[in-house]
Amino acid sequence: MIPLPKSLTRRTGAARRLRPVHRAASRFAAGSAGLVLAGAALTGCGTSSSDGVVTLDFFQFKPEAVADFAGIIEDFEAENPDIRVIQNAVPDPDTAIRTLLVKDKVPDVLTLNASGNFGELARACVFADLSDEPAAGTVNPAVQDIVQALGTCEQDGDGEINALPFASNASGIIYNPEIFAANGVGVPATWDELITAAETFTSNGVTPFYCTMKDAWTAGPAFVNLGGTLMPDGFFSDLREQGSDIDGNTVSFTKDFRNAMEKQVQLYSYCQDDFASRDYNAGNAAFANGESAMYLQGSYAIPAVRATNPDAAIGTFPYPVTDDAGARLVVSGVDVGISMGRTTEHPDEARRFIDYLMSPDVVQAYSVSQSTFSPLNDAEPNQDPALAGLEPYFSQGSIIGFIDHQIPASIPLVNMLQTLVLTGDVPAFLADLDGEWDKVAARTATQREGK
Repeated sequence: MIPLPKSLTRRTGAARRLRPVHRAASRFAAGSAGLVLAGAALTGCGTSSSDGVVTLDFFQFKPEAVADFAGIIEDFEAENPDIRVIQNAVPDPDTAIRTLLVKDKVPDVLTLNASGNFGELARACVFADLSDEPAAGTVNPAVQDIVQALGTCEQDGDGEINALPFASNASGIIYNPEIFAANGVGVPATWDELITAAETFTSNGVTPFYCTMKDAWTAGPAFVNLGGTLMPDGFFSDLREQGSDIDGNTVSFTKDFRNAMEKQVQLYSYCQDDFASRDYNAGNAAFANGESAMYLQGSYAIPAVRATNPDAAIGTFPYPVTDDAGARLVVSGVDVGISMGRTTEHPDEARRFIDYLMSPDVVQAYSVSQSTFSPLNDAEPNQDPALAGLEPYFSQGSIIGFIDHQIPASIPLVNMLQTLVLTGDVPAFLADLDGEWDKVAARTATQREGK
């Protein structure tokens, strides 16, 4: 393993404010010289030129943020003329990064969603340890803990910091305040109020929820909110401790998730008629154009909605999962984490770019542009009115993590959720999920015994 020295310089001067998201087309054209898009070869490694300029490969997974990162790169390069950054934007980041790993071409700097897939790669020691980065001391510890809980390289005995949180999201229910007001519906604070609101909209000829089951993953937000709130404390820890002892299980999805899944099926009974054939992009456009009162997506969907209609009426509120208004929580995760390839040939330059990315001005400007929450200590609350219903929960720490990140990637959770909401068969879903979990637990036990 090569040594990973600290960054040689710290960023000085203020970053220029990111341009608005609705100018993405022109920003893309301006930044295209330093951008490799889907269909082009992913390089995976930085290079040095004869004039002393180092080129860094920047793996970037968010298509809606291509323009923003192009602007960040432009500003960084102006302050660091000895470094050129190539943004590689990919449509299927999980597949793309694994393809690069097979080819032994880990990018110099990466943005990744802090998910279970990231955790697997971190445990495999694909990423460098960033614990000595100055920016690591500026991150809210509660947010960093979300990343650490997913997985970390323990090659040298202690858990490393393999990603720094750059942007946090929040998963709630997006709603149209104008449609609510026109139908005399207030923001629901309890489950009964949510169902009453859905019934009112239905009676008035308004679609309560626009749903997009052509993309299976879009059933996930409801699952993580309902299941995360209603599951027993320590559920996944207990489940992992049980291993593959099917007959001796004290916790299981069948025993502990039935209420949550019945509620998910009930919510999806209020979708539009063609929800099985509509995808996420169609959902963003439909909600932007006022075709439903609510949308079962998180804050990450807001920029995409505004890309269709910059003047869309947007509000948010946490899932009212129970009839106790005081028990409401917001599911939050690290939407964008910043990592560095462990074997980069240009660690000094890569760390300089990471320092720049993690500077408060850049993080805050991205937060405003992409409707996210800053993960930094003492950050200003996001003033976006669309986030006003979720911001207090984030600021007060009334948050929980994404429980789907606790489920191994080998379990086809999103496809199972898709089948659940299309068929309404809760017992079959729970039994299948228990069965898939037990298979993974049995394989894991066999692998350990074989060591």
